Amino acid sequence: MSLSSRGYRSKRAIWLAPAIGLAAFSLAACNAPRVLLATPTPTPSSTPTRTLTPTLTSTPTATDTLSPTATFTPSVTPTPTITLTPSITPTPTFDFPDAQVNVPAAHCRYGPNSEYLHAGDLYQGDHGLVWNRNFNGAWLWVRFDKLNYACWVAASVLEIDGDVFSVVVHHTALPQSVLYDPPNWVEAERQGDEVVVTWEDVWMTEDDDRGYMIEARICVEAGLIDVVVATNKTSHSFTDLTSCEGDSGGRLYAVEKHGYTDSIPIDWP
Repeated sequence: MSLSSRGYRSKRAIWLAPAIGLAAFSLAACNAPRVLLATPTPTPSSTPTRTLTPTLTSTPTATDTLSPTATFTPSVTPTPTITLTPSITPTPTFDFPDAQVNVPAAHCRYGPNSEYLHAGDLYQGDHGLVWNRNFNGAWLWVRFDKLNYACWVAASVLEIDGDVFSVVVHHTALPQSVLYDPPNWVEAERQGDEVVVTWEDVWMTEDDDRGYMIEARICVEAGLIDVVVATNKTSHSFTDLTSCEGDSGGRLYAVEKHGYTDSIPIDWP
């Protein structure tokens, strides 16, 4: 073989070597296990994509749970004490004796004696309640239905339903005169069992003049008694024993039709 032929074969061998190698590689690659190639990630475009920022959702914080305060429960339940409410006992109403006039006409007076001034007219059938009495029950202080005041009336002119001694002894004030003054002086002199009382005369109009009155306590055999004397004179004599334990005495009034002057005490001997 010539040099040129060896040269051609050498060039051909150089050219064919790569081809043979590539074919051999391709064949080997076909027979080699298949390898999966990752898909390339596309290059992001120049325009930025808006990414939404997630809104934070607040997670509720656990609320503190208050621990209940322990309540002490007594092991023994106390029995309530029952307080008794006192019942009101009604006070009995006093039943005053009834009085009814049993004579055609009678006087009601300012004091327990016929010597006191007239206080009202009474007629048969007039009804009232006995409120009080004098010491012996001979005169009664009665509130008559037809009058708006009480006055004194003799028990002898009344029909009584009830016990007059169930009411108490009462002393009433006399209506006072403001038109006249009492006597300026009064004196008393004893002559044994007689006491003579003398006083100054008081001038009054004839229409007003009702004289004088003495309320006295004198001693008799039964003991001390109260007497009332009305007179138009300026002196009066009393029988007054000296055997009683208590003291005798009296008071003097000048009297006019509207009432009595202030009283003057009698210095009893």
